[in-house]
Amino acid sequence: MRTLAIFGSTGSIGTQALQVAATLPAEFRVGCLAAGHNVAALAEQALTWQPERVVIGNSEKLLELKARLSSRFRGEILAGPEGLVEAAKKPDYDCVLAAMSGFQGLPVAVAALTAGHRLALANKESMVAAGPLLRRLALEHRTQIVPVDSEHSALFQCLQTGKASEVETLLLTGSGGPFRTRDRQTWSSITPDEAARHPTWSMGRKISIDSATMMNKALEIVEARELFGVPADRIDVVVHPQSIVHSMVVWRDGSIVAQMGLPDMKVPIRYAMTWPERLAANEPAWSVTRFSGLEFFAPDRARFPSLDFGFDAAKRGGTAGAVLNAANEAAVDLFLQGEIAFPDIFDLVGQVLARHREEPISTLDIVWEADRWAREETMACSRI
Repeated sequence: MRTLAIFGSTGSIGTQALQVAATLPAEFRVGCLAAGHNVAALAEQALTWQPERVVIGNSEKLLELKARLSSRFRGEILAGPEGLVEAAKKPDYDCVLAAMSGFQGLPVAVAALTAGHRLALANKESMVAAGPLLRRLALEHRTQIVPVDSEHSALFQCLQTGKASEVETLLLTGSGGPFRTRDRQTWSSITPDEAARHPTWSMGRKISIDSATMMNKALEIVEARELFGVPADRIDVVVHPQSIVHSMVVWRDGSIVAQMGLPDMKVPIRYAMTWPERLAANEPAWSVTRFSGLEFFAPDRARFPSLDFGFDAAKRGGTAGAVLNAANEAAVDLFLQGEIAFPDIFDLVGQVLARHREEPISTLDIVWEADRWAREETMACSRI
């Protein structure tokens, strides 16, 4: 039986991971559940699964969590950023699922790899911001990073059909989001609720905004370079509205290998949790005959300048990825708060990335500083 730790257990990825674990009771036990703020959901999960430990990232909610658990929970209760790191370092996990959203997930990923745990990585921001550091830790501690993002899970699977030296192009697919065909002149009136309404995937609010700006593809370009060691000029993006082909690898002999399936995150979650095995799913089998046509389009990079930001950061390397991620997080927060309009996200991220002078990532402190600078610079640019 495998012991699973889920960081971000109350979010979309975390709750689906628990659904997967529930369908495989002979394969998984839950050793740790951790969340950022959602005390009620975390307490309910803890009482259901009875893990060895539970962590609330917001230390101000520790007393509320203890009150909700009371004497019905027998495990360890931790809190705060230090509690998250302490829990991730515990030795008794076979797999750590890093699904906390945003840059806050990076310390968990670092701690898990340092402890030698296999890291199922759903937090793309960690790899974007500190890819060289995470890869070095995985190598030093003889462990593996298995991507959970549907696109990178697809590439991870497709790449097993050939050698890295034989890759011509990694093709990341994207739905194009809800505004692929909307008149660009109306974008200033887009509301956060409209932007968070993804056409095919059920995701959290922030990542749904990233899909609407196609900033998620920008981050995924950097992530693909860091995960698979393929240079930026061998990575491309294609718009695929049906979200059935999750990504493709073009090989130098002209072959294209694609990974397909329903837009259901439980599939890549299950694969990352059970890798290198493929365990049976209890969902109905998918049939290709259900789909009469699959469409692919070149993205409109004038409409979505975020893609240029991603290619730029991937080529520059070093701290450029951390700055791209932090500037985007800060800009999205401003949009959600009603401080800026939807198109301003592109303007702010572009300004901050252009002002940055990247440097190599040798320590986590360098990443922290790049992140801090980018957030402050984004706020400053928003006031101009």
